[in-house]
Amino acid sequence: MALNVPESKEYLSLPDEMFVIGQDDAEAEEIVRPSTTYWHDVWQRFRRDRLALVGLIVLAAIALMAIFVPMVSPYSYDGMDLASMNQGPSLQHPCGTDQMGRDLFIRILYGARISLSIGLAAAAINFVIGVVYGGLSGYIGGRADMMMMRIVDILSSLPSLLYIVLIMLLLGSNVGSVILALCLTSWVGTARVVRSEVMRLKHSEYVLAARLSGANVRQLLIRHLVPNAMGPIIVSTAFLIPSAIFSESFLSFLGIGIQAPMASWGSLANYAIPMLLSQPHQMFFPVLAICLTMFSLNFIGDGLRDALDPRMKK
Repeated sequence: MALNVPESKEYLSLPDEMFVIGQDDAEAEEIVRPSTTYWHDVWQRFRRDRLALVGLIVLAAIALMAIFVPMVSPYSYDGMDLASMNQGPSLQHPCGTDQMGRDLFIRILYGARISLSIGLAAAAINFVIGVVYGGLSGYIGGRADMMMMRIVDILSSLPSLLYIVLIMLLLGSNVGSVILALCLTSWVGTARVVRSEVMRLKHSEYVLAARLSGANVRQLLIRHLVPNAMGPIIVSTAFLIPSAIFSESFLSFLGIGIQAPMASWGSLANYAIPMLLSQPHQMFFPVLAICLTMFSLNFIGDGLRDALDPRMKK
């Protein structure tokens, strides 16, 4: 029995996005939604997190001010003016002056340079050590993995303040010794994250194919395993930065961190203790800078965690 097919195009009673009878090949091949990359999707998800975006803007503003404002300011971080001691906030000195007549706003911005530099340097070093150590441990496995993880457990159990004070006594209170003290055991968290991700991915099909093609351990880790585990690694590293900044500020507040005439946020808060009741602004502004930076970095870390999780994609 022959079917009577009409010459005109007829549409089935299906949704608009379904196939249409008589649709031209050009229309059928039209891409309705443009393709995007993984990192473009990450940025789109990150932008939807308002707290993370505000934290990024605040952190960028603090960093740019710390870099450029001291270049054009008439004041220096160690320039004393005994005629302007303990002044309150004004147009000339937005954050007031300290006991030596030094402009507190410029000293806070110089402290931002030191604190942010220490936080970023410590996070970068911990990232490298954690990725290498955790990647090798997770890929090799077996007895070697067990021994390497027991070393990590031992380092995690050591009281950090004890060896930090010891390093300060041996090497002096300077930026290099602070970074070294913060990097001794802070990488163990990143190493655990990398190890778990590598152990999860090393039996994947693309890793087995690369191994059969002759790739060595270094190539497997650099080209295949670590890039595919970069999401959790980035999140872990992002949370290392505020931890390092807070640790440095705490050490400087105790008097065993950055010493005069250099200024960090912790040392500025330490200098303000004797004037806390009579000049509270000397304590308020350094603590405000620490709080803004901590909140901003934690919001950014939370936003990255959600943006890098494929399950958050809509």
